[in-house]
Amino acid sequence: MAGNSMSASIHYAGDRFFIATPPSGRPQIIDVNGDRRAASTPTELLLVALATCTAADVVAILEKKRQKVTDYRVNITGTRADDHPKRFLAFHINHIVYGQTLSEKAVADAIFLSESKYCPIAATVRPTAEISSSYEIVEISEDPPIS
Repeated sequence: MAGNSMSASIHYAGDRFFIATPPSGRPQIIDVNGDRRAASTPTELLLVALATCTAADVVAILEKKRQKVTDYRVNITGTRADDHPKRFLAFHINHIVYGQTLSEKAVADAIFLSESKYCPIAATVRPTAEISSSYEIVEISEDPPIS
């Protein structure tokens, strides 16, 4: 198999908690008891991974396009099947980009490039789940005052 490999380890900590150690080496607690909500579940982490992956790409692309982004937020919704394994059927990602004289074309192109070419999480889930996106551009007239 070609390509770069990554590895992680998972340790059962009892009471349906796991400790995941990703390649960064920074442990993270995962709670598989979804009712308790003491930590993220694996399903929640997939949702967050997709949103963060595309957000990181969009910010980097907009910086390369010299767009002045002052704030950026992403909201993601995942729709899951009712029956087990309750897989994700679709994701909708809403990008909210704040800035000065932002080009609508630059924002749309950045989102398209992330979702179609650069984001490995999107490429992984796209064969089995639909990914749609939308965006809002919020024009900020000037830099906020420095306190």
